[in-house]
Amino acid sequence: MKRFPFDVVVFDLDGTLLDTAPDLTTAVNHMLGEIGRAQLSQEAVTRMIGGGMRLLMERALTATGAVTSDLVNQALPMFLDYYEKHLAAKTRPYPGANRALADLQARGAKLAICSNKPERLTRKLLQAFAWNDHFAAVVGGDTLKARKPDPSVFWETIRRAGGGRGVLVGDSIMDVETARAAGMPSLIMSFGYRDRPAEELGATRVITTFDQLLSTLLEL
Repeated sequence: MKRFPFDVVVFDLDGTLLDTAPDLTTAVNHMLGEIGRAQLSQEAVTRMIGGGMRLLMERALTATGAVTSDLVNQALPMFLDYYEKHLAAKTRPYPGANRALADLQARGAKLAICSNKPERLTRKLLQAFAWNDHFAAVVGGDTLKARKPDPSVFWETIRRAGGGRGVLVGDSIMDVETARAAGMPSLIMSFGYRDRPAEELGATRVITTFDQLLSTLLEL
């Protein structure tokens, strides 16, 4: 059996392992309804995901009217309170994700999460899908002072998972820039959330299904 080339495989969460857009959209529209704004389509909200919850609020408010810092401060807790109560209502793992995680662990790789979603919500999602034991480290957007694309977040995730050579599996320019700044390869899932085609992100490789994940990592 060919030796696996990475000690730690670091995953983004939203748009990479889990399709969270339906529940994020519902929570965004709940917030917008509370402040008397028009509703947004799931397609529109999906394009806004990435960079953390506050940035999602800024984008949603900008798309529906005027936005101020005070309004974002008002909107964010409305959104978070609703989202935390319903975060796994329609969210589902992408096809093949469970098998891919098991295959990587069978190869001796440690798995980790590096997301800009708050750590508390990230861990609640992992618990909802019985994934807690899969991941040696979980770093959210509020775990450290920095967040992606700061490379220190990637390195700290690797350290907490046990150290060694790492690779970042994600879906957006945020993930590509994080890996590039850390001097590590990035693998992008073509089905995730982004504002441009996956092929334009500059990732080391782009794959279309989780069935391709293990073989692609072995080639890097």
